[in-house]
Amino acid sequence: MNVLGIESSCDETGVALVSSTGSGVPRLRAHALHSQVQMHEAFGGVVPELASRDHIRRVLPLAREVLAQAGCSLQQVDVVAFTRGPGLAGALLVGAGVACGLAAALDVPTLGVHHLEGHLLSPFLSVDPPEFPFVALLVSGGHTQLMRVEAVGRYELLGESIDDAAGEAFDKSAKLLGLGYPGGPALSRLAEQGRADAFALPRPLLHSGNLDFSFAGLKTAVLTQHRRLGPQPTPQQVADLAASTQAAIVEVLVKKSLNALKTTGLKRLVVSGGVGANAELRRQLDAAAKKRGLRVHYPELELCTDNGAMIALAAAMRLQAGAAQASKDYAFDVRPRWPLAEIT
Repeated sequence: MNVLGIESSCDETGVALVSSTGSGVPRLRAHALHSQVQMHEAFGGVVPELASRDHIRRVLPLAREVLAQAGCSLQQVDVVAFTRGPGLAGALLVGAGVACGLAAALDVPTLGVHHLEGHLLSPFLSVDPPEFPFVALLVSGGHTQLMRVEAVGRYELLGESIDDAAGEAFDKSAKLLGLGYPGGPALSRLAEQGRADAFALPRPLLHSGNLDFSFAGLKTAVLTQHRRLGPQPTPQQVADLAASTQAAIVEVLVKKSLNALKTTGLKRLVVSGGVGANAELRRQLDAAAKKRGLRVHYPELELCTDNGAMIALAAAMRLQAGAAQASKDYAFDVRPRWPLAEIT
């Protein structure tokens, strides 16, 4: 079974092809991605209308590129999958419309995929894939969640962000420090030059007794500290504040993840989403895992951000597990707000 996947939930257009034999992890045959970072940089963030228009321009050329890379013809595509939500409504509609139109022309079924399920399952494409069950730390853009994952489609929410997510804390703090867009990677790079203990920043909900997250207060603390440095802080002061900010976010993510493993009694952690590419987060999680006899699995770095491979994979795994059925009903809708617990 060949599954063509289309991702268009925000500011990346991704297309991929995976093949499933009915047993084992589906194989990624090819994928292509276009990032809109340069287009949105001038505005300091994603402009939804521009994002939607750019998806329209990119998705079909990317699909042709993927099929050519895989040596697969359109007639060999068995299912067309797309991101149904959550995400920007206009952007989601582009991917859904193209997927359903293409599927109708080919007379093959479609399957709408939950964006976060794609992230959650993306480590199965890595050279070190996990095994069920495991705890998943989803740190993608506006989402920070801890899930207990028993199997494909069997997810239990353990904790989530009640205000700003970790990715938002990185991006908003970077903007306060004048680092531009996208802020998270810029802040992480600058943090390598700073001292993580230079500023005493809060670790919100670190000792709350639950597995929820809150980073809005940290953002406010970064703003306050930056103002205290005056109108012209030195480059070293900014680097120190970046390092201290990253340290606060990472400490919360690591300790909450370890608490989730302890609470569930599981020994395996899967980390996915854009923040999962953060080198300091990976370093601390790997060190903690080695000390406690745990296993941590990550997606390949190129698959941490939004991409079509995770959408095609999630569709193939759901179909393979009998957790979903593809449909030839080409009427489509999207769900800009779609809790992962509601997928069926």
